Amino acid sequence: MAFAIDTAVAILEQEVRNYQVPVVDLIAAQTRDPFRVLVATILSARTRDEVTAAAARRLFARAATPAELARLDEKSLEKIIYPVGFFRNKARYLAALPAVLNREFQGRVPDTVEALVRLPGVGRKTANLVVAVAFNKPAICVDTHVHRIMNIWGYVHTRTPLQTEMVLREKLPQRYWIRINSLLVAFGQEICRPQRPRCDRCPLAVICPRIGVTPLRAAGSARPVADGRLRLVSWNVNGLRAALKKGFLDTLHELDADILAVQEIKAMPEQLPDEVKKVPGYHVYWNPARRKGYSGTAVFSRRRPLEVVHGLGREELDGEGRVLLLEYDDFFFINSYFPNAGPGLKRLDFKLDFNRAMLELMDRLSERKSVVLGGDLNVAHREIDLANPAGNEKNPGFSPPERAWMDELVGAGYVDTFRRFNQEPDHYTWWSYRFDARARNIGWRIDYFIVDPGSRDRVLAAAIHDEVPGSDHCPVSIEFR
Repeated sequence: MAFAIDTAVAILEQEVRNYQVPVVDLIAAQTRDPFRVLVATILSARTRDEVTAAAARRLFARAATPAELARLDEKSLEKIIYPVGFFRNKARYLAALPAVLNREFQGRVPDTVEALVRLPGVGRKTANLVVAVAFNKPAICVDTHVHRIMNIWGYVHTRTPLQTEMVLREKLPQRYWIRINSLLVAFGQEICRPQRPRCDRCPLAVICPRIGVTPLRAAGSARPVADGRLRLVSWNVNGLRAALKKGFLDTLHELDADILAVQEIKAMPEQLPDEVKKVPGYHVYWNPARRKGYSGTAVFSRRRPLEVVHGLGREELDGEGRVLLLEYDDFFFINSYFPNAGPGLKRLDFKLDFNRAMLELMDRLSERKSVVLGGDLNVAHREIDLANPAGNEKNPGFSPPERAWMDELVGAGYVDTFRRFNQEPDHYTWWSYRFDARARNIGWRIDYFIVDPGSRDRVLAAAIHDEVPGSDHCPVSIEFR
């Protein structure tokens, strides 16, 4: 049955009136200045609205025009817009923006997508949003909310926001083009959230097919005892202090994990605020690296484990805080941040030694009870697991020795849980900060959940949550019973 898009839009037009207005729409309501809308849109990428709004206010107090922006250097811009996501990249884009506007567009913001994407820091999503919001011209801005919700509705069946945009250009009535982004962003932030959407409060519940959705449990409720499943999540946050400024705690609760394994925390516990050391409902365990600002792991667990072990038990491998082992009644949970082989593969021997020690540990533990390994393994196993295999054959993370260890792991019967359920390409968990790689989905799948051979059937589902911002990695999860 075709999704009733006209009904859905009509309902949402009424529903979102009392929701928080997306920051770019708010700025547009205050001023139709295309320059301000453009700058706010650049700032908003991978950043919470309240952070974007504060940064935009600070910036516009100093630079409300291209000429005023041209007087600020890159370092000054970094200080003004911090802590928006990727603030250094955005400061570089903004510093270059006035010169490009003057050279190519006589100092004015252009009003077409084709022209806007020639500006620094502007991709198709930003360009479409500026055209629609600043110039009130038909354009379809497809961010992660639009892409995700349109697929939940079954209105499109696409893998990337770009594919969604192309399908919507052919299918969505043009009268909805300008408004669809702000409607679905507001709806996606409030009700149809990326993690455990509030289907119990959704005004579209009767018509929504809920494709791929796991609704949020009611507050204070528990999973049925007969179900007994656990939601296990792993996430390389690339600096926990930075992640806290990007909404880590909000994401933790939205992920609704029974166990959340975090890698690359880059901090000692004493450097962190109490809000992340004492999270209501969770027991928190730390294994920081001896070297400050480097590596390290942590686990947030609703269940108190029987025992917690720090490291692999080998001094030469355990100084970087790469392993936390938690024992529960009927399984072991290993959170691990595997070493990177390094430029020129200079740390390859260290990594392979670590890999062997990990497999030996898993073999020993699996003789006693189930073993779940979650974390950043820093390797793409097969060509399907990265966007450019031919260009990376000798690079760290895709070198033959690293891939051979993954062959050995799987050959021993251990299960790559995501590939148990999904054999399709274009599913990645890490993207470079360079070249707009995440928006273009040029990535690697290097974050995994692995289980021992005897626990294969305990894994009910596996997912990659590539819509979650806050790091160059995204979370991965399994449902485990």
